[in-house]
Amino acid sequence: MRGWSPFILVFGMFIALSASAQESGVLTILLANDDGYGAPGLQALIVSLRPIAEIVVAAPAVEQSGKGHGLTLREPIFVSERQQPDGKTWYAIDAPPASCVRLAVESLLPRRPDLVISGINRGDNLGITVYHAGTLGAAREAAIVGVPAIAVSIRGDDNKDYAAAAEFIRQLVSKLKEKGMIKSGLFLNVNVPAGGFKGVEWTTLSVKPRYDSFERRVSPGGRLYFWPVWKQLEDDSRGTDVWAFARGFITITPMRLDVTVPGAEMDAFRSLNLRLKTPDSPPVR
Repeated sequence: MRGWSPFILVFGMFIALSASAQESGVLTILLANDDGYGAPGLQALIVSLRPIAEIVVAAPAVEQSGKGHGLTLREPIFVSERQQPDGKTWYAIDAPPASCVRLAVESLLPRRPDLVISGINRGDNLGITVYHAGTLGAAREAAIVGVPAIAVSIRGDDNKDYAAAAEFIRQLVSKLKEKGMIKSGLFLNVNVPAGGFKGVEWTTLSVKPRYDSFERRVSPGGRLYFWPVWKQLEDDSRGTDVWAFARGFITITPMRLDVTVPGAEMDAFRSLNLRLKTPDSPPVR
């Protein structure tokens, strides 16, 4: 038993520290984004959330916009440790947003965070853009490993708008905590209009297709290339995030990982009654 004593002591200290953190009611919030470690939206969240939570940052070292749910799988992930005045360590990581979150949760942090917030993204992430955006990739990866997550974006790039969005997120986090809703399964997509807003709408996700195009060009050296032209969705049916955002509302879209079709549609597929015929199978009657 003597050989196990140090382990028992350390394990006991870990349990005590975890219990102390839970009893204190102070949340540990992991911040990530796709605009990079020094992005103004991330800085606004840090300022706003510090009074109510213990903050740790694990963000891409440089901008990783449009990386969706890309992961680093077959190359090393380089990490720069950034020591903070309070002695905490934050991380600038050479990886896409989803990998930053996964690395932080699994290897960098001493314990799992209570909540992951990704953003504040420069540019909205409405409708099917959630499948393209690195901001959502980071939040979704947190949800995959069972950590509550919020993605937040704004249309604009003004410090006052970042501050207003960050203040709203602090209010949202406080309300969720008060209601005991910060737990596995929480996965929200928040979009904040620039220049003020009329109110808050809980919305469904717009699935209206975007109409992007690619301009054909030729470089000075004679090489053919295409320049992507992205067009924002300006409106959709009532109740969707695109509809509410177009009318000046903050949109909050509760999301989930399971995208399986609902029961009636699944029954229609099952009715196909597909069977695999092999050389040794009896004839299908």
